[in-house]
Amino acid sequence: MKTTKSSPKKESKNKKDQGTINHNHLDKIGEIALYYGCSPHAPIEIKKTDIDTAKEFLDHDYIDDNGKGDRLPLHVEEKVALLRTYTEEEMHTLPQPVMLYFKSAFKNPLLKKTSDYPRYCDIEILGNSKSVAEATLIQIARAILAEEGYENICIDINSIGDKDSMARFTRDLTNYYRKHINDLHTECRQLLKKDPFELLACKNDRCKQLNENAPQSMGFLSESSRAHFQEVLEYLEALDIPYRINNGLIGNRKYCSETIFEIINLDHETKPKEQRTLAIGVRYDGLSKKMEFKREIPGVGLSILIKGKREELRKEVKKTKIPQVYFIQLGFEAKLASLKVIEILRKAKIPVYQSLPKDKLGAQVSMAEKNQTPFTIIIGKKEAMEGTAIVRDTATRSQETIKIEDLAVYLKKASE
Repeated sequence: MKTTKSSPKKESKNKKDQGTINHNHLDKIGEIALYYGCSPHAPIEIKKTDIDTAKEFLDHDYIDDNGKGDRLPLHVEEKVALLRTYTEEEMHTLPQPVMLYFKSAFKNPLLKKTSDYPRYCDIEILGNSKSVAEATLIQIARAILAEEGYENICIDINSIGDKDSMARFTRDLTNYYRKHINDLHTECRQLLKKDPFELLACKNDRCKQLNENAPQSMGFLSESSRAHFQEVLEYLEALDIPYRINNGLIGNRKYCSETIFEIINLDHETKPKEQRTLAIGVRYDGLSKKMEFKREIPGVGLSILIKGKREELRKEVKKTKIPQVYFIQLGFEAKLASLKVIEILRKAKIPVYQSLPKDKLGAQVSMAEKNQTPFTIIIGKKEAMEGTAIVRDTATRSQETIKIEDLAVYLKKASE
């Protein structure tokens, strides 16, 4: 749980409310995001300057929804407005990354028609380029969707890599279609002159056959991009989240980077009337530089696109308990176990502070001391391999090694 200047959280001074944090712009379902480090934020208003900035990126600002030509908008104007707000509210001065939960869609007074796709909530992570950010978003979304009754899900995922990766992919894809230009139908020959990526979505039988053998973005990833994507997949495997590599997920190459994913409702395969795409997520590390910011602001965001089935989950939440636990992890193996640990604590209604994007012990210990939590959970490589965690009592300095599945019970008894 973090604090932003836009959504202050203060411990109440009233005796009745001691041990609680006050919130604005939070609902019951948003409490899930709090456990993973998010702060609720007021809906951001998209200004005319944001629309003007976004015009350069509006072409191809979508992903193919179901392979039948339906397109889900990515809303680059929202990312532009978000990065502007990040700068205006000086969020760079806060502990990074800044993780924001939006229970309401961005406000766009210039938009005459609302989107055909429902917006349930949005979650954005700014200031972190690591794979744990994507994994955290997917885990939060899975928990939210499960509360709404969507449990039979799968992640369709792809990577387009960094700027250099995309440049190589674009060059080879263009050359591939030029080599087979006589096999393209008339419309696609014209599209090739404008944008070779449009051909990937063509449903003409001749083009579909060509596309099966076309170059794929993952074949052109740089070493760092390949490592990033592999780590995202390792998180999904550690969390037992099923996934499929979908080479057709490209997104808007003008500003998207690295990971692109959809959360798919597998019930749609047997019940076509069920909604297929439940959420979409993209990383957009390079957008800030293209907006002419002085430095790059890494960003990755997710939109959940469902109509809520349970009205009680959208009820306003004014207060939550101050966490009594700080979670420290050391090493990649520990990070892989971290999201599962937080989910165990969330289900047991045990709030927790954590800094999953941080790698160094000193930085995490400093944060733990600042928050003055009665208990600290520590997982290193050894504990991750053994499925255990060290629980340290701040007051007595005593510690015990506990099995991860027993953590919630142990902490509840220790805090009595």
